[in-house]
Amino acid sequence: MGRRNKDEEADRNTQASEENQNTTENTAENQDLEAEETITQELSLEEQLEVKLTELNDKYLRLYSDFENFRKRTIKEKGDLIMNASEGVVKDMLPILDDFERAIENNVNSNDPDSIKEGFQLIYNKFSNVLLAKGLKAMDSKGEVFDIDHHEAITNIPVDKKQKGKVVDVVEKGYFLNDKVIRYAKVVVGQ
Repeated sequence: MGRRNKDEEADRNTQASEENQNTTENTAENQDLEAEETITQELSLEEQLEVKLTELNDKYLRLYSDFENFRKRTIKEKGDLIMNASEGVVKDMLPILDDFERAIENNVNSNDPDSIKEGFQLIYNKFSNVLLAKGLKAMDSKGEVFDIDHHEAITNIPVDKKQKGKVVDVVEKGYFLNDKVIRYAKVVVGQ
């Protein structure tokens, strides 16, 4: 039995030393936490506010920098959009330009005025259809009441009572682009 007692005593000693070691580790961790709390408590209110101010300034600078980058990127994209806005219209006009070039080439050797007139009428129709498809609409001003929002009076002429204040003649057509006036009609108004 002596040997058994010795083994049991050795096991108990091993367990006791392990418990002492765990207790020592826990105590060390607790001391570290207490030291951090003490340091935080030892920081004066002024120092805590300085730390907080530094953190807030850092956040502010990052936000400001992000906003400036966003603003610059938006300005660049807007500039690119404006520069390339007419690309679709120009692409749609290229076939009309080609038609004009072909007409000019053919008209050099042509003596038939009717075919020349017909060719120009076809090109005009194609051109008008492209502009209509893009939202362009001509103003129908003749005989309408003069409207300063759509017309620009070039001159006034004396007329009978029926036509007073109305558009008597259109010198230059006005146009709408998607219901917005892009060119005012230059008109002669009856007075």
